[in-house]
Amino acid sequence: MSGRDASVSVVVPVAADDPAFGRCLAGLAAQTHPPAEVVVVVDGADPAAADRAARQGARVLTLSPRRGPARARNHGARTARGEILLFLDADVEPEARVVEIVVRVLAEAPGLAGVIGSYDDAPGAPGFVSRFRNLLHHHVHQSARPEASTFWGACGAIRREVFLSVGGFAESFSRPSVEDIELGYRLRAAGHRLRLEKDLHVKHWKRWTFLSMLRTDLLDRALPWTWLLIRRREAPADLNLRWGNRLSGLLVLALAASPIPALAEGGGWWLAAPALAVPLLALNAGLYALLLRRGGPGFALGGVLLQ
Repeated sequence: MSGRDASVSVVVPVAADDPAFGRCLAGLAAQTHPPAEVVVVVDGADPAAADRAARQGARVLTLSPRRGPARARNHGARTARGEILLFLDADVEPEARVVEIVVRVLAEAPGLAGVIGSYDDAPGAPGFVSRFRNLLHHHVHQSARPEASTFWGACGAIRREVFLSVGGFAESFSRPSVEDIELGYRLRAAGHRLRLEKDLHVKHWKRWTFLSMLRTDLLDRALPWTWLLIRRREAPADLNLRWGNRLSGLLVLALAASPIPALAEGGGWWLAAPALAVPLLALNAGLYALLLRRGGPGFALGGVLLQ
């Protein structure tokens, strides 16, 4: 089969059973274009997750001991029968047209190797930090260019033969980290094209705290991503690495450090801070407008401070 008749295998790695995983499976059961199969890879011994997946009609594989989502996705992909592999995280709920959109996009562009989506603008998990974090991710993807330079494991589809030809996800990542970004870089280096489809949405149900956000951003994202960029000797201006984001980061550092020389010299901070804050606010105006629309003035102000 090919084109709009292409078969889709959905691969979902899961470490533990919880309500978010149930929503993921329910969303897959409600697809307008049903996948050919759902392959759930239980990463570690969790009979409850395996039982829930089996009751929903998924084919269940188990890895023990736990080895991380990269190996779990690879394990599922190797046994998948579909021409297209659609990877979903266990804590996302796919919109009803996710599989339909994946098939359509790849049918209309035979030269594309894969397509990725984004979180929607109505995060499922409550709480200020969770809502901010997921809306930030939504904004980054929705404002990025369609020609993507990375892959995204939370909702990303790829032609199976292409995935296998580059060796899949790097299993050296034993924790959820930048294994999907690393795969995207290898795909691009091999000459394959990826697309960010703005209409391809999943709802994120992960609960974030301030400390978990800092830990993830530093230990699982910033440090391994920096090392990856150093090794590859390139930094594509895409998603979080666009020039506006890089400049925002520098402005935040400068704004945080601005009181130090001012205090040493006996004043001047009230002049330096606005000079740094105004361009920072301008660069992120789109994000702040989104926060204002979704949560009101108080939520938007809190988002400015948290960012």
